[in-house]
Amino acid sequence: MITEHSFTSTIRKVLTTFFGENADTVFESSILVQYLNEKTKSANRGSKARGSFANLYSIYVIVEDYIRHNYHKVKKGNYADYEGVIFSYLFKRQRELPFGAKLQNHSLNNRTNSEFQKLFPTTNLIPIIRNQETSRYWINDNLLWIDLNKKSYNIAEAVISIIDEYVKAKQDSFVRFIKQCEKLRTIEGEDGKEINTFILSLLAPNVDARLFEIVSYSILKFYYIEHNIYWGYELEKIESENLKLYKTGRTNANDGGIDFVMKPLGRFFQVTETLDFKKYFLDIEKIEKYPITFVIKSTESISEIKEKLESDAFKTYPVKAIVRKYLDCIEEIINIPTLMEYLQTVEANGLLIKVLEEIILQSKVEFNYSEEDED
Repeated sequence: MITEHSFTSTIRKVLTTFFGENADTVFESSILVQYLNEKTKSANRGSKARGSFANLYSIYVIVEDYIRHNYHKVKKGNYADYEGVIFSYLFKRQRELPFGAKLQNHSLNNRTNSEFQKLFPTTNLIPIIRNQETSRYWINDNLLWIDLNKKSYNIAEAVISIIDEYVKAKQDSFVRFIKQCEKLRTIEGEDGKEINTFILSLLAPNVDARLFEIVSYSILKFYYIEHNIYWGYELEKIESENLKLYKTGRTNANDGGIDFVMKPLGRFFQVTETLDFKKYFLDIEKIEKYPITFVIKSTESISEIKEKLESDAFKTYPVKAIVRKYLDCIEEIINIPTLMEYLQTVEANGLLIKVLEEIILQSKVEFNYSEEDED
């Protein structure tokens, strides 16, 4: 059964453009189009909703190559002789697409196929075929051909068009988000109530993970900057220094479990939205069990989070010494309510506008935004 959401109508329009009166039948017959329908639910939910670019782009770049070689215009079956497209080309191409600058290889290699099988467990078909020895990739041609009324229809161009429309919708919503931020920045007055309300709205559990990381960083940066540490190499030369928080790279990057680093204390921060203890233990393992602070996109209390992590860990590792060794590496847990408290402190210190400016700056960097995108 097809799930209807706000972007489904756009998918139907695209299919009508290509297949006319057969559009609905194509939709009902194509599990690939239905997969795209599932992956584009966030299109019209605004910039705060999670975007599904990785898996969509893995399909996009291979189908794009399929079209580039005109297999959508030849007879069904001719694609079987194609040597496949090299991985390095696909990897480079997906990073050239909007919001794709920091995409990893996971979707091309297994995540797309794995998710597809979960959504359509009764089919033996997977979208992406690859030869690991040669690093060559193919789209599953069987998913691109639809047989209707003794005629075969190829949906490759429609697939590209659907994903293009989704990206356009996400770009439009993000441009509106940036403009809203910049409009708030021009507000005169000292109460900052509207700015405060806006930033708090970005801390909701359903906010895009990348945006949550950006907002978390912006709040923590200006919360810690008001804290001083006194240190020095000689007792007679003790100096006062503000705590400074630095981002280590793009959000959701494969950076070994370090999202923020604090100077001069050398604290590590990792942002996450899961309460799966295995993810926490893996991050701790990757940094050789160095103490780490987790910033968690959850409204659950810190005590509840700790209890859940410990309880789930003991179910897998019955040896207390092992579990305790990992849990002791969690230096601090910062949840959404804590971030909200920190934001109030930041506002009281007169730095609320600085947080908003940092959100604008980091968002533009993260989403490859330029002033030309407004056109």
